[in-house]
Amino acid sequence: MQIYLVGGAVRDKLLDIPVKDRDWVVVGATPREMLAQGFKQVGADFPVFLHPQSHEEYALARTERKSGQGYHGFSVYSAPDVSLEDDLRRRDLTINAMAMSEDGTLVDPFHGREDLENRQLRHVSEAFAEDPLRILRAARFAARFHHLGFRVAEDTMALMKQMAADGEVRHLVPERVWQEIQRALHEVTPVTFFDVLRECGAIQDLIPELADNDECFRNAMSALASAAGQELATECRCAALLHGLSTEQVNARTAALKAPNDCRDLSRLVVELAPLAQAPSLSAEQVLEGFNQADAWRRPGRFTLLLQTLACLPEGLDPGTHQRLRDTLEAARSVNVRSLMSQGFKGKALGEAIGLERLRVVSRYFP
Repeated sequence: MQIYLVGGAVRDKLLDIPVKDRDWVVVGATPREMLAQGFKQVGADFPVFLHPQSHEEYALARTERKSGQGYHGFSVYSAPDVSLEDDLRRRDLTINAMAMSEDGTLVDPFHGREDLENRQLRHVSEAFAEDPLRILRAARFAARFHHLGFRVAEDTMALMKQMAADGEVRHLVPERVWQEIQRALHEVTPVTFFDVLRECGAIQDLIPELADNDECFRNAMSALASAAGQELATECRCAALLHGLSTEQVNARTAALKAPNDCRDLSRLVVELAPLAQAPSLSAEQVLEGFNQADAWRRPGRFTLLLQTLACLPEGLDPGTHQRLRDTLEAARSVNVRSLMSQGFKGKALGEAIGLERLRVVSRYFP
């Protein structure tokens, strides 16, 4: 039995950046031998085990063969005769296909270290084309390491373009697509992720609304870059990305991507309440209607996210108006409902009285 540190941990170690997670490959072992040593099996599709003390993942060396379409269209073979090189060959990029033995010796059959030095994201083998999710992974690593000078290698980009042209992206499971997009939104330069997808043609199947309209794409990237630069929440970044779409398009795209409801709802509000960015020219009635539409009375936290996102848009909310709207909402939320009830208002009349009192408060900030 031989144990090797593999994948991202080796890559990050060589790049001299902090290693967050460590994955291990075990060569020459069987599931029975792993269990006998106290490991706990957790993998359903192939043998993955948790170390009894560290709880890190140890996977038996395996190979994969294409047997269908999409992410799950693979048959897995794992046995003691699978070599370390066989296991590394199935990985996506050469920089992720290195291993390190327990004594620190680097195992690099596909020249990943050379590609690290040359800042190249290159596919390990033609088997890359068997899994369309690898297009998104390559784009995500481009977004993660763009600031270090990494680029997708020409031959890999050519392969990705061919995969997109062949329609492979359409076979991806929406949940996996969203998982990659969500992670990409929080990479160092998330704009790079979408630049790569657009260059290879995959964005046509993923977010077609951004594929053909250059201005819409540029505005989306500008807003996303701003949201990322301010380290805003996932839903803000998603809403910034989709702000140029219509309400109907936002509903359809977030549903197709299986995006969480909070991403869908904020994206829709950003589209519908974009006029708040021009708040100085709005009347008190229009500002109050915006508060009502955003349900800012019950969801003040979400309204804060809305304002943060609007501030990221091209020609969006300026800092002064941003603070003015926040102050206005805080003052309007302080309307004393109990006092109105004590005056005899109830039912529909109470609702109208609350609205009038809130309008009076808003008018102080927006005459």
